[in-house]
Amino acid sequence: MAPAAALGIVRHKVSSEDWIMRGILGAIALYLLVAIVLPLYALLSKGFQDKDGNFTGLDNFTEFFTTPALSQSVANSLTISSISTVIVVSLAFVYAYALTRSCMAFKSLFKGIALIPILMPSLLPAISLIFMFGKQGFLTFMLFGNEIYGPIGIVMGEVIYIFPHVLMIILISMSMSDGRLYEASQSLGAGPVRTFFTVTLPSIRYGLVSAGFVAFTLIITDFGVPKVVGGQYNVLATDVYKQVIGRQDFEMGAVVSMVLLVPAVIAFAADRIIQRKQVAILTARAVPYAPTPSPRFDAIMTAYCALVGIVIVGILSVAMFASLVKFWPYNLSLTLANYDFSLRDGGGGDSYFNSVKMASWTAVIGTCVIFTGAYLVEKSKGFLAGRAAMQFLVMMPMAVPGLSLGLAYIFFFNHPGNPLNFLYHTLPILVICTITHFYTVSHLTAITALKQIDNEFESVSASLKVPFYKTFWRVTVPICVPAILDISMYLFVNAMTTVSAVVFLYSPDTALASVAVLNMDDAGEQASAAAMGIMIVLTAGGARLLHAVLTRGLARRTQAWRKR
Repeated sequence: MAPAAALGIVRHKVSSEDWIMRGILGAIALYLLVAIVLPLYALLSKGFQDKDGNFTGLDNFTEFFTTPALSQSVANSLTISSISTVIVVSLAFVYAYALTRSCMAFKSLFKGIALIPILMPSLLPAISLIFMFGKQGFLTFMLFGNEIYGPIGIVMGEVIYIFPHVLMIILISMSMSDGRLYEASQSLGAGPVRTFFTVTLPSIRYGLVSAGFVAFTLIITDFGVPKVVGGQYNVLATDVYKQVIGRQDFEMGAVVSMVLLVPAVIAFAADRIIQRKQVAILTARAVPYAPTPSPRFDAIMTAYCALVGIVIVGILSVAMFASLVKFWPYNLSLTLANYDFSLRDGGGGDSYFNSVKMASWTAVIGTCVIFTGAYLVEKSKGFLAGRAAMQFLVMMPMAVPGLSLGLAYIFFFNHPGNPLNFLYHTLPILVICTITHFYTVSHLTAITALKQIDNEFESVSASLKVPFYKTFWRVTVPICVPAILDISMYLFVNAMTTVSAVVFLYSPDTALASVAVLNMDDAGEQASAAAMGIMIVLTAGGARLLHAVLTRGLARRTQAWRKR
């Protein structure tokens, strides 16, 4: 047999450090296997079984599509998601256009206002809409005889809730414009309209399409808004809840979850394909685009952003005011009684502290696991098959709706034969589920930061016989401090506001604030539900303020190298 060198085969000697890195990467991969792959398998298996666990083929799916009330939910979900997506992308596009293409004043203020809904559980804007447009709302007349309970309310609530998510994607796309293209357009005599259709839209088309798919996925999988204002208008997300909680029909709940999984996976796959087709817009010779002042245009854009900002602030203000009145709308005197959660159904005051505890553990543990995994995927050498498998695993959570993931955890962790059964109905399983649910975005954030670091750092460290963990701790972590703080803040805020992923997993001892909002709204205690929602907003807002202070303080110590 010819020598390996003669065949052009270069064998990489696996060192002890390589084995350690592979072991850590394998442990994280094992976590994802247990946290996402096996529960999904349990969910898929349940959809093909009867109540006794016997295989029934497609009988459950046949029952679903032949039951008018259930099959109609598919059409309702697609309709609501499509309409809401078109509206929210259009509104966010104009808002982003105003922030990037005009010389309007108070841009930072308007951007901050637009991000307020991120701090809210999706239930809170829906509750505010009831106080505004419900049967006893002060703006009910604006619906011209229509009810807020149904498709109108769902669309309104989803547009408000999804707006900041879509806006950030479009803002990033618009901020990448090359100013030379606009200068060339003006030199050729093109007017503003022609420049818009020949320069602006083509340069951001992939960002717009990506924003559309993200919006569609978030809307069709959202549970909070349709639960509060959906009324008798059934959608897939609420059907899952009704089948599991209302009828205790776990098999049909699994079927509905699988049906809900299909559009989410399709939208996710389409978004990934679109992102791969995107090409670089900025080159080394690109010139940042600088808008020119236009008093009339700037005034119009300011008025538009002010109108949208008033709506967003109004939603939050109504919820805050409703949480402070004695009895809406008959006794509007102020009181703090609604914040005494010990007298309310839904989890009491302990639910708030459970949420803070769960969010804190999610941020700390999740950031450590996710950033370490991203580092090993991006910076380790060899082990190509294992790293490729890891990349596949970390992308899976993005395509799985929270309700489907939560239901999958019931089937997997609550199984008597599962040695991990002891985790069910505990705080750790809530932490595991939340980390898994938001793993993908955090991983991509870490990868983006790590790609900006030259691989020569690892090569030089290896040549100097410096252990990889010292390079990781002394070089990589300090450089990536901003990204690490962003990941921890993303996990904390989402852990405080999430409903769908944890609504099936809590126990009386581990009830969460977001679930307490749902339970109090179900019990008709909407003022207390609004109060708990405000507590979540204030906590998330305080965390973001702390994040800003830490980012600025740590940046002085770890990012001084960025300044000349």
